[in-house]
Amino acid sequence: MSLAVLRSRALAGMEAPAVSVEVHLANGLPSLTIVGLPDAEVRESKDRVRAALQNAGFLFPSRKITINLAPADLPKESGRFDLPIAIGILAASGQVPDRELDRYEFAGELSLSGELRPVRGALAMAYAMQRDPQGSQRAFILPMQNAGEAALVCNAVIYPATTLLEVCAHLAGTPLEHRLARHVVHPGTLPPPQADFSDVKGQVATKRALEVAAAGFHSVLMTGPPGAGKTMLASRFGSLLPPMSDDDALESAAVQSLHGHFDPALWKVRPFRSPHHTSSGVALVGGGAVPRPGEVSLAHHGVLFLDELPEFDRRVLEVLRQPLESGRVTISRAARQADFPARFQLIAAMNPCPCGFLGHASGKCSCSQDSVARYQDRVSGPLIDRIDMQIDVAPLAHGSLAAQADGETSATIAARVARAYGRQLERQGKPNQRLSTREIDRYCRLDSKSETTLRTTMLRFHWSARAYHRVLKVARTIADLAGAATLDYEHVSEAIQYRRGPRDR
Repeated sequence: MSLAVLRSRALAGMEAPAVSVEVHLANGLPSLTIVGLPDAEVRESKDRVRAALQNAGFLFPSRKITINLAPADLPKESGRFDLPIAIGILAASGQVPDRELDRYEFAGELSLSGELRPVRGALAMAYAMQRDPQGSQRAFILPMQNAGEAALVCNAVIYPATTLLEVCAHLAGTPLEHRLARHVVHPGTLPPPQADFSDVKGQVATKRALEVAAAGFHSVLMTGPPGAGKTMLASRFGSLLPPMSDDDALESAAVQSLHGHFDPALWKVRPFRSPHHTSSGVALVGGGAVPRPGEVSLAHHGVLFLDELPEFDRRVLEVLRQPLESGRVTISRAARQADFPARFQLIAAMNPCPCGFLGHASGKCSCSQDSVARYQDRVSGPLIDRIDMQIDVAPLAHGSLAAQADGETSATIAARVARAYGRQLERQGKPNQRLSTREIDRYCRLDSKSETTLRTTMLRFHWSARAYHRVLKVARTIADLAGAATLDYEHVSEAIQYRRGPRDR
């Protein structure tokens, strides 16, 4: 009887728990059994592994083979266990040495010819290895296509391979030709934004509001007629955001890796997600039999743009309320639970009425008050209450359209945003949007004139306590852009104007 034990990783939400792949060869009728809660993809690996071993020139043992994926109560899915299973069979049958298997962790799907195919979640697995005291002492052998993202993890030792034969040669004492070092993006190598704020003509007030939103990471709802420039402004909003820290970039990349769509060339580029209004609730927040991240998590530390907001199903929009507050999404199923980060910046756009021209200078809106109310009520009051800023985007005059664009560039605005954001980190260690109630009381104190104005406005428009706190957060950001240490009347007055939505008129 022979036994080989290898290390690999499963995926459970953002976590990548360690898995021991135990391969046992015994006398008896030839068979191969996989135990330890494998799903269909894992159970099918026995056929892929058999063909890969034979086509690579190895002998597939004609013995009773039992493969245990421990711990037994952890569900196992995807083809990432093909490589450790194949190496385990070879080690247990004496075709490759087993003396150094504990120095490595393995992941990779095998083709029938023995080539390694990429798997999703490589970055999350490498990140989990480095946080594990035992895993951090091991190197990670995985497909070549996954090496770039896995190497983003600081101090991770990555051995990329293209075939099963290369891995076996390495274990036999012949090192792989290429050992991947940590992938580093140096300042100035990030791709420049494709769209710039200088392309937008006019809209000075809206640009100012978006600058405030970018500086404090505040959510925004833009309301205006068709063609006013809402989508154009939103698509350029990401160019205003401050640079990502290494930790934020790694966490965002890990979520992208779980979805299987991370490109190492986009390291430290904030994600921009714009789902269609036909998207389901599961598409937005994540889910499925095997929980996967949704759009709110894929936009983690980036922008989630919802165009034509009232056209989304109302029940779909309601799922945004909890992640907007907590910055996390917990998906519970009968057999498992997955937790994903969702610290996104919401930028939404909508028309003021069904025809879109309510309040337009042309006067061509023919919508009744009831139809306007029904249209605006497609977005619930509790969701609107969680949006920090509500701004009107007015249409441009024909003369402005014919003029040359002469506004500030994204780089100029982003420099002011970065300075204001730096003041927030120095003062409280996080953006103003995430201030707690106690921190608001400490950093957003008002003078008597500002307090009276804000209280009067709240009574007039029947604002909630949440609206009161969000006005103070926005006012604090306006003060940071101005370089002011304390809030004054001008800061609060401007913040109040950004809070007044269509329902307050």
